[in-house]
Amino acid sequence: MQKNIRNFSIIAHIDHGKSTLADRLIQECGGITDREMNAQVMDTMDIEKERGITIKAQSVRLAFQRDGEHYILNLIDTPGHVDFSYEVSRSLASSEGALLIVDASQGVEAQTIANVYIAVDNDLELVPVLNKIDLPAADPDRVREEIEHTIGLDCTDALEVSAKSGIGIKELLDAIIDRIPPPNGDENAPTKALIYDSWFDSYLGALALVRVYEGEIKKGQEVLVMGTKKKHEILTLNYPHPIKAVPTKSIKTGEIGIVSLGLKTVSDIQVGDTITDFRNPTSKAIKGFEPAKAFVFAGIYPIETDKFEDLRDALDKLKLNDSSISYEPETSAALGFGFRVGFLGMLHMEVIKERLEREFDLDLIATAPTVTYKVVLNDASEIEIQNPSQLPPVNKMDRILEPYVKATILTPSEYLGNVITLVNDKRGIQNKMDYLSPQRVLLEYSIPMNEIVMDFYDKLKSVTKGYASFDYDPIEYQEGDLVKLDIRVAGEVVDALSIIVPNSKALSKGREFVKQMKELVPRQLFEVAIQASIGNKVISRETIKSMGKNVTAKCYGGDITRKRKLLEKQKAGKKRMKSIGKVQLPQEAFMTVLKLD
Repeated sequence: MQKNIRNFSIIAHIDHGKSTLADRLIQECGGITDREMNAQVMDTMDIEKERGITIKAQSVRLAFQRDGEHYILNLIDTPGHVDFSYEVSRSLASSEGALLIVDASQGVEAQTIANVYIAVDNDLELVPVLNKIDLPAADPDRVREEIEHTIGLDCTDALEVSAKSGIGIKELLDAIIDRIPPPNGDENAPTKALIYDSWFDSYLGALALVRVYEGEIKKGQEVLVMGTKKKHEILTLNYPHPIKAVPTKSIKTGEIGIVSLGLKTVSDIQVGDTITDFRNPTSKAIKGFEPAKAFVFAGIYPIETDKFEDLRDALDKLKLNDSSISYEPETSAALGFGFRVGFLGMLHMEVIKERLEREFDLDLIATAPTVTYKVVLNDASEIEIQNPSQLPPVNKMDRILEPYVKATILTPSEYLGNVITLVNDKRGIQNKMDYLSPQRVLLEYSIPMNEIVMDFYDKLKSVTKGYASFDYDPIEYQEGDLVKLDIRVAGEVVDALSIIVPNSKALSKGREFVKQMKELVPRQLFEVAIQASIGNKVISRETIKSMGKNVTAKCYGGDITRKRKLLEKQKAGKKRMKSIGKVQLPQEAFMTVLKLD
């Protein structure tokens, strides 16, 4: 029965206890036996368990009984990190309500605010929940005030729970049933279902997680995927479950389920697409999600060049599971054939590279991350570049525009000076400063995207001893005084090491770069020059001395001219090697850019 279904997501800042709360709700509803239970049971990837973070939003269907009534709770546990906010927006688009979890000792954080805005845009019913109230540092009254002041959400009925010890979980389940509205959809209308997640299974092919808005989906039904205009037959239907999916014959209006269409090609299924009945299709597709916009781009290359096709297959399969990545082939003189991959942020990039290496058994090398720049040429035309090597010659460019983001930083007031110094160093422009309480400050800055893609988050955490939180949204492009910094090894430009930097920092970055490269490039039998240059102008140089080989060892006694003759011969040989010798760069050299200060 539709009136007894509740679809809801759990949203919060990172580390505020979403996955632990999901564990408790699953246990309370008897979804998993105590024997099957383990911590963060919905985090299925090894990387999630190791890092203690949620990367993929996960769904589970729970049965709950109250006063003799049977209820179905479809719970979606979402990630908390800023890089995975696309997962959050997808999950919220298929829910009627959301539990807003706030740590009772930490209070409101940057990602809490960002997630609330997504929920409000989707017109969801928000239930504020104060978690970790059993901690000695918990201060529920202060946090209530903070939520009301920052978000404007009424917290008189905010629930106090402890996901770890199970305090308040029964009251929370009652609140979910009383306060989150049931789905509304016409059960007799033609089938209309939204694909909001998908992944690849080696036995079943491409699987889709769908939310049925109208009608129902039945096993054996012929359906039409509206985006690709292709007909498919439904082979199996399952309800999502963290341990083992539960088979079913149909998924009704308002329900969530896993659909197997037996697809071998991953491009036939797209997140945000609509599934309808082939014979009696719905007139209008569900408004899909906005495709995720990549912020950070990096080149990913296989270390063994013959693995290029394997990397392509791996990216195809991974895109099905994480539709926010985009990629296109590219070549580099230094690294051979690879892909230019777009990510939502630095953590996203790390996770994708690690997943490619683990799940598909590849050895990869990633170049320094960059952002998309707009270049206005002399004839007033505009081009977009994602790779410094695409930058046109200086005499053809009028100006370079770089993307800016609106950064929201929440910090304890004692670290305010450190944070302002850091952001000013990153060319940030302050828009707003708001004291939420005498102890906490909210800062809003416009910062060039290029300045935050490398190590901004790490530095922010270190200058605030881990207490600050950070979130960003892209806003606009602004003109920047930027130059392309090239690195030449033995006179040749290594395209994979080129970076775009502000003119004012070019000299210091160039010096730092060649200094670090000198430590990494192995010594050769000939002298190797490492230079940093802007155009044809060399701004910094380090020299790696040649390895010595004692050619005179075999001479004992006799005239000095014999030794001199051998030394002259060696000198001529080294000169010839220097002009034709090739230097093999180690993998660490390509990651030097990340360590530049």
